[in-house]
Parts: sequence; structure tokens; C-alpha cells
Amino acid sequence: MAILNRVQEYYPTVTLWNRLEGRPRAENFDRATKAQVRDALWMISKQWQMGEFIGDDAGSPILAKVHMETTRLTKYKGGNADAEEMENEIPLEVKVEHQPIAFQQGNAEISLDIRLLMGRQWMKWVSAIDTNYRQEYITQYGVHNNVQPDPETEADATICANRKSWQQFAAVTGRKMDGYKLYAYLKEDSTRGASDNIGLADTPAKKDALDLLGLKFIAWYEKLYYQPNENRKNESWKPEYLEHQFAVSAPQKGEEKVLVADEYYHGHLDWYNLDIDQSQDGLETGTSPVQVEDTVTHEFVPTSVTFGGMPHPRWWTFENWKTNLGFVNPDTTDLNKLLLLDFFLTYSNDWFIVPFTLPVGSLANIRGLTVTNVFGEKIWVEPAGQGDDEDWQRWNMYNQTIKGTDHVPADLGAVVLPVSRKVQEGKPLEEIFLLKDEIANMVWGVETVVPLPTGKGNRGKETGYEFKAKLQQLIGDEVPPDTLVDNNAKIRFRVVNSVPENWIPFVPVHVDGQMRKIKLQRAAMPRILENDDKVPKKVEPRTSLLREGLEKSPKETYSINMEEVRRSGMRIHKNFQRTRWYGGKVFNWVGIKKETGRGEGSSGLAFDQLIPNKNRIEE
Repeated sequence: MAILNRVQEYYPTVTLWNRLEGRPRAENFDRATKAQVRDALWMISKQWQMGEFIGDDAGSPILAKVHMETTRLTKYKGGNADAEEMENEIPLEVKVEHQPIAFQQGNAEISLDIRLLMGRQWMKWVSAIDTNYRQEYITQYGVHNNVQPDPETEADATICANRKSWQQFAAVTGRKMDGYKLYAYLKEDSTRGASDNIGLADTPAKKDALDLLGLKFIAWYEKLYYQPNENRKNESWKPEYLEHQFAVSAPQKGEEKVLVADEYYHGHLDWYNLDIDQSQDGLETGTSPVQVEDTVTHEFVPTSVTFGGMPHPRWWTFENWKTNLGFVNPDTTDLNKLLLLDFFLTYSNDWFIVPFTLPVGSLANIRGLTVTNVFGEKIWVEPAGQGDDEDWQRWNMYNQTIKGTDHVPADLGAVVLPVSRKVQEGKPLEEIFLLKDEIANMVWGVETVVPLPTGKGNRGKETGYEFKAKLQQLIGDEVPPDTLVDNNAKIRFRVVNSVPENWIPFVPVHVDGQMRKIKLQRAAMPRILENDDKVPKKVEPRTSLLREGLEKSPKETYSINMEEVRRSGMRIHKNFQRTRWYGGKVFNWVGIKKETGRGEGSSGLAFDQLIPNKNRIEE
């Protein structure tokens, strides 16, 4: 105590706590480690110190009885397409997100890696029948039509501008088969066969064998990559919103419960993406409804909630050291972390689980729940979140909001969507940033990752520079005589300068029939090349995200709603995704995800400039 008093002299405190420890008086620690307690007053003091006297003396639950109504999702509607039957053997996010793999960009063939993959698979199969077929199919369906890319022509500038793309095309042209050309030929007309235009297939038996192999080839590719139907479009994707829109429904008490997702872009589909639309009576598919409704009554033994590292309710028991809750250092704004720590440290042993297994694609609504505790008391448990759906003080989780502003009772049902638990994502094939440029008074779509003809993604700025440099190389350095200026002026007037080719402009355009509403319409910058006496061509985007309408004949304009581009901007990227569904089936598809951008930006676009005159005639 002398040391303690001396400490208080130098560091005065109002309250000073000291740790209470056992002090063994023998060399044998067996009795000390037992932590024997013989002082009842000490135990009562510790209970007072830990606040146990202010708690409620409630009994632990030993039995729970639940009455539940269940139904299943039976219909799906993507965007403005017709409703169809729900396919439970396909994950819902695959059905919603899947995009076509781009094999053509303007007049250039792209996705060489998948073309070669399909060609290798076909060669493997036909070689098992007859090895002489190999050269015939290479001749008929060769890469780049079996013609080496010409670096001196503008038609092959897309391939030859990038050295790696040029090398890969040069290595396989005339030597490998383009499997996608065979697939596209067979899908274009159902009467076509894989034996068409193959000279060695000169007997009916050989023709039949190759035609059956062609059907197997189509089924193999469509199983390998989940693609849209023959119309080559997924109706759930809305380019003007850069989001997915879809709806699902389930029968319920003679009616139909419709759940809609108006703004799905997160890349992970879950219950919070859907709202209940009571304005729709149902999704019409033209088929009779399937009986999927059921009522279930079960009794359970409640189980305490447990997790690694949770505080143990026994005083003398140490927790699992592998989870260090004290290492979590939340900020004052980290509300989620603070709530989670409060649950871990204070209320974790007060929660119990009543397990009820539901199949995927189910909608469940608890009609009644009673709990019996150790004292024999039966307690009726009211659902959380009941009341007016528009009540801002109402709070619950795992329940859908009802669309609209009508004061209706909140829906307390829960939905278990048929979605996969984990999705693997590849590197971005395409990536764009939509950002506002206040100086130029427009929005720019910056292509940070663009697809190369080989199928890989490359930096957009680098690809644009390579392509422009290749076109400049084809023009040469010789100045056309008619562009020389017959004066000695050292400066000249420039109407507008240029920006990097991966910057695609979007200009505001008035919406017809609206007073003040505007939209962002894709425009184009001229490609200005030195010593070019021709009319400058427009710079076209290289990503399918911004090429909407350019692959159609005639070409169509593309617009984005003004409210979709916020001040923070947007990041949209497309990549391959892979997941494994129950039963072990694997799905590969191309999906799009939208995220918050990196703020505003400046393109450096300028008008009405005076610049040095490089083409003046020297005396």
C-alpha cells in the first residue's frame, strides 16, 4: 500500500481499480488453479460489480412451435420481355445478368481466344472420326479467313496496332480453325449441317456422322457459356439506365405475389434488391398455375447462437483466442461495426435459433410462434417490423418494402432467392468511368479497359494511342501540297483540339414531349491526324457498354438518363463470372456491375485556340 499511496501522490485519481489475484502459499499450484471460492459475500460483491442484480430473471427457452405458410417462385420476367416459367435449375443471378459474348466489333473479328477454344474442341472430335477432316475445316472456317493481317491496310489496323494481337493472329491464321464461325453457320439456319461444303463427306454415313457431331458441338458450347437466346439480347439489361430490371412472382392464397427489381446493378442478388408490387395482379405466362403452396407446423428445441470468439457466459471460462474482438478499432462513423460489437459483447448469449429449412426460391410467412421456457410459461412472439409500411420508425430485416406511398400493412414474409452463395469474377474485359466535366459542360465515358481482338482486356488509353499511331503511320509524314499556307504567319486558329481516343463524349439533349427533362446522348470526337487531307472520321467506342446501337444496321443513337450520372460518377465493368449450383453444375457467364466512380474530371477539351503554324511556307 505504500507504493500505491506514493503513486497517488504523483498521479491523483478519483477512482483507482486494482486487480484481484489469487496468491498461492505453496509450490504446488493444483489448489490455486481450481479457483475455489468459500466467501459468499465476495461472490455477491462480484455479481453486483458485473451488474447481474439489474438483469431480469427470465427462463431459458426449451421448446418452440411455429406455424408457417410457404410458397415458391414460379414465374420470371426480364425487362419488357414476356413472362416465362421459373427455371430453378439455373441461379437467378445468371438468368438476370448474362450478356452475349462479343465476337464482332464493327468489321473486325474479336474474342480470338474463345474462337480457338471452340476450334480445338471441334478438331478433337472430328479427328476421332477421320484425321483428314482437319485441313478441310481449317480451309472452310479458318481464322481471319486464312489471310494474314496486312499492317499496311486500314482494315486490319485494329489487329496490327497492338503488337501482341498481331503476333497471335499471325501465328494461327491458316493453321487453326475458327470454331465460332462453324457455330454461327449452324445456328443461323436449322437446316444446315456440319458436313456442308466438306468434300470428304461424300457418303450419307459420313454426312450423318458430321451433322450429329454439329448438334453435339452446339450443345457443348451453350453448356459451357450461358448465353442469351437467338435474339442475342438479354431483356433485363437496360442500357439507358445501366441497370437490370426484372420481376418474379409466386402464387399466394389464390392470387399472385409479384416482386420487382427496378435497379439491380450490385453484382450480388439478394432479398434487398426486390420490392413488392401490389399494382400488378401477376405475370402472365399462358400456362396453368402450379400448386406450390403449403402450410407447415413444427416443434423445435431452440439453440443458442454461437460464433467463434464470443464471450463465454461462465465466469472462469476463457474465450477462443483466435477471434480477438479487442483488435476491432471502429471509428465514430462505423455504425455497423459498433452495432456488431455491441451484439457480440453484450447480447450474444441472449439470442436463440429456431431452425427451419426452406428450399431455394421459397417465400415464407410465419403465422404463429410460441416459446415455452424452463418455468413452463408459454410466450407468444410478435413479429418485428409490423405496422404501417410507410412508418419511418418501423424497422426490420429480410423483408421486402411495398412499392408506392399508400399506407398499407407491412409485409412480414421472407424470400429465399435461388441465388448462388459465392461467385468468382475474372479480370475486367471492359471497364468505363462515366464522369462529369463541368468545364466542357458534358459527360464523358472514359474507357479504361477495352477488349483486344485476342479477347483480353487492355488499358484504354494505351490502345487508343496505338490505334491512332497506326493510322498516322499509314498516312505518312509527307505534307499534302494543298494544305500548305501561302503566308508567313507563325500562328493559326484552331477551332477545337483533340482528346484521348478512349474519352467518348455524352452531350445533353432535350427529351421530346418534356418541359425541362434532358438526357445524355452519345456523341463523337473527330479523329484528327497530321497531314490528312481527308474528312476526319468519328472516333467510335471500343467497349460494348458504349457501342450500344453501333452494331445495328442502320446505326442507332444511344442515350443515358441524366439522373444516372451522379456527381461522384460511375464505374461500370464487364467480366466473366463463374459459380457452382447445387448438384455440382457449373455456370459461366458474362456479367455487368456498376459501382460508385471517382468524382469529376477534365478532358482538356478546348475551343478557339491560337497555336503555332507548322505548315507555313518558309521564305
